[in-house]
Amino acid sequence: MIYKELIEAIKILESKKRLIGIDLGTKTIGLAISDPSMTIASPLETINRKKIKIDLERIQYLINEFDVHGIILGYPINMNYTTGPRTQSTMSFAREIEKVIDTPIILWDERLSTSAAEKVLINADLTRKKRKLVIDKMAATYILQGALDRIRNHKK
Repeated sequence: MIYKELIEAIKILESKKRLIGIDLGTKTIGLAISDPSMTIASPLETINRKKIKIDLERIQYLINEFDVHGIILGYPINMNYTTGPRTQSTMSFAREIEKVIDTPIILWDERLSTSAAEKVLINADLTRKKRKLVIDKMAATYILQGALDRIRNHKK
């Protein structure tokens, strides 16, 4: 099931289960994983996009491997809260995930996630070439961490 609001999905997310974060790009898919306590997000990997079937098989493998209970999918809303072609592409991808992977999919506002991740990498003094290799999974980490923080604050 696809949730547009994290609050709707919180009640179905089991505690002590991992979540996976996804930053969907046109050429790559950045992935991050939470710890079992759903407190800390860590970069996992970057998938170079091929065909949707192959990409989803890799995501399914990781979900099974890490016993993931939910997906936090970066949802690219414009700064003025409108939607555009990237938003539609992300919804299409979410529907494709839903067809083959039986886990909740939660859309999470990803505005500025890539630029925030880029700032962290620049501050870490990574070269442009090295940043390019990790930016997508770092953006996924930023997306996932934002959702984890929201879940934790809601449960208080």
